[in-house]
Amino acid sequence: MHRAVFLDRDGVINRKAPEGQYITRWQDFEFLPRVAEAIEVLNRADFSVVIVSNQRCVARGLITTEDLESMHQKMLDQLAALGARIDGVYYCPHDNDAQCTCRKPAPGMLLQAAGDHSIDLMNSWMVGDSDGDMEAGKKAGCRTLRILRPGVSPRVTADLTADSLHEAAGKIVSH
Repeated sequence: MHRAVFLDRDGVINRKAPEGQYITRWQDFEFLPRVAEAIEVLNRADFSVVIVSNQRCVARGLITTEDLESMHQKMLDQLAALGARIDGVYYCPHDNDAQCTCRKPAPGMLLQAAGDHSIDLMNSWMVGDSDGDMEAGKKAGCRTLRILRPGVSPRVTADLTADSLHEAAGKIVSH
């Protein structure tokens, strides 16, 4: 069993779309500053890095699962070219009202990844920018780190906070 850092995608790895909109084309996918460097720091500290992302744009018919997976592959390829390794990508394609176990704040994606990759959840972290991310991490038994967004007041507390994934990686490695 080994430890992992679970990363939300939008708002942690890439720039989040405006409220009510979605990233549905690679041309609109914009990495946040120093993301590859942050993931590389986690890789060197022997953390598995796994993306767990709600993607309701699939349920809404705005993107197909094939196109979403193609976008994720391009993201993985670009990160790998910069020396950053992602060990898995999990996404929930369901809408908010779906009765699924994978949509955050449910912990299903984290639990699935833990089973697939022999991850020790109690020694792992969930990094995200929303209450749902923090709830999913807590329900899975992980420690939590919230990326702060200007103008957003969190309802769910996190173990740690940071202004960016790069800052978060440093805090996790030194914790």
